[in-house]
Amino acid sequence: MKENNSFVPFMLCCGDRLLKYDRPAVMGILNATPDSFYDGGRHQTEFQAVEHAVKMINEGADIIDIGVVSTRPGAVLLPPDEEAKKLASVVTAVRRELPDAVLSVDTCYSLPARAAVEAGADIINDISGGAFDPDMFSTVAQLRTPYVLMHNTLGTPENPSGRGVDGYAENIYQRLSMLDAELKRIGVRDVIIDPGFGFSKSLDQNYEIMAHLEEFRMLFPNNPLLVALSRKSMIYKLLETTPDDALVGTVALHSVALLAGAQILRVHDVRETRQTITVIDKILDSYKRLEKESKTN
Repeated sequence: MKENNSFVPFMLCCGDRLLKYDRPAVMGILNATPDSFYDGGRHQTEFQAVEHAVKMINEGADIIDIGVVSTRPGAVLLPPDEEAKKLASVVTAVRRELPDAVLSVDTCYSLPARAAVEAGADIINDISGGAFDPDMFSTVAQLRTPYVLMHNTLGTPENPSGRGVDGYAENIYQRLSMLDAELKRIGVRDVIIDPGFGFSKSLDQNYEIMAHLEEFRMLFPNNPLLVALSRKSMIYKLLETTPDDALVGTVALHSVALLAGAQILRVHDVRETRQTITVIDKILDSYKRLEKESKTN
């Protein structure tokens, strides 16, 4: 076990709060949507959304990621003004019940992002990497919020880069590096890197990214690394099952991601993820102790 497999603490500036994370953070998914691929329809009303947010906080979530529009393949997006109204309403309800919680919003458009932050959201999570709305980057800079920059080629799943599977991760590094530099140039201080598992990527490409995840941690030393694998098709298609039966595969990939240096896990199953982190932390502590003992002998 190499020393750089140890968890790297990180900080986020959320408004007037400077948050320091000394262990991997769990971002609990709150889909207030009718059609999300795993839990669509379960938390549609504001009451259901708040109830689920409280449950996830009680189970150990560090961040609640709120979305009102599904981003699964084939999902129909709401008009930005309609999304803004719905997202702000859910954020307001959750913030009222959980005044100290760290709230992220899952949106691709600047209008809902601004409305959500004004309603109390702390972080903007954009699965388009700024591609859906040319005003998104400038809006994030104005709002001075942390921003999740996700890789999404918006191309064909089979081979969006025009290259074979080998070397695909390098294309992602280059794309994210360029966008990260642009965000930093316009004043966005906290950029969270997300390799974009499951978005415009084949099954083999997703697993190639997993194999190179430690390099993402090393190539973006000043950016927290977020991994979003929970119950995705790269798991249930490989196992020939369904999202409902993909928890064990999710835990397996989360373990690999943590050992590779992932700092934020975006998940449906908070309690199980917190247990996974506790076990991996113990393994890493044992490796560090053994390494220290070997150096003194």
